[in-house]
Amino acid sequence: MGNFKGHALPGSFFLLFGFWWSVKYPLKYACRKNKNVCYFGSRAGFQRLEFVEGIIKAVFALIGMVAEQFVPDGPHLKLYNYEEKHWDHLMNWQHATMYLFYGISGLVDIVAHGTNTLPVAMDRMMLSLAVFIEGFLFCYHLHGRAMLDVHVHQLLLFAIFGAAVCIFLEVFFRGSVVLEMLRTSLCILQGSWFWQIGFVLYPPNGSPEWNQTDHTNMMFLTMCYCWHYAFALLVLAVNYTIVSWAVRSKAKQSQNLEMGLLKTSERDQESEDEI
Repeated sequence: MGNFKGHALPGSFFLLFGFWWSVKYPLKYACRKNKNVCYFGSRAGFQRLEFVEGIIKAVFALIGMVAEQFVPDGPHLKLYNYEEKHWDHLMNWQHATMYLFYGISGLVDIVAHGTNTLPVAMDRMMLSLAVFIEGFLFCYHLHGRAMLDVHVHQLLLFAIFGAAVCIFLEVFFRGSVVLEMLRTSLCILQGSWFWQIGFVLYPPNGSPEWNQTDHTNMMFLTMCYCWHYAFALLVLAVNYTIVSWAVRSKAKQSQNLEMGLLKTSERDQESEDEI
């Protein structure tokens, strides 16, 4: 959808997954070091999370495809206009294709983590391909558009292809917290930047439009892109700190409880010896 909602929708999806991953991966890392106090520290626990994640991803992708096709000004599954002899709403079709591959990624997650049919690494491989397809489509999404429009979408490509490479490396270095956190930061960056593109190209509520040919606007938005990434890193840092503190606190409580039980047992044993 070439409007504000068309950018806010994928932006919201990426932000939701990014915020979730910014909690999930610090929790996973903390649980590795404190296995006795964290249920999800087990392999089975995180596999259940991956399975549920795949379902949510597939549902989000289906919502995106339906929205792109059946909005009032959408193509309604019509690819070619034979009356006027031209392709019909190709922008919507490209967006729907992007959602399609994320939907396939979700289905692969479900099969890989819900059955033993596929190797587990296929989930990362398919997600890497889905992100790459997104970037590939955007590369040919900008022909004939205004300078500022092209620039904000080109900035988005850095986050997209960076994430694609990062996820591909996870196929071979699965469980690397560094790669997982990097992927999370790039996902948050994608989500927030989609929203920024919506505000720049389609200002809501009658806000003044941006000058599409002003070079200073390009300079500002490039700087703004860096601020968005700083925001993503801040979210990671805050959530990592909170999760680590919570797990350590629970670990200390568990240790104190075990020590209390041990001392009680020792006193009982001493009493029995005295008798």
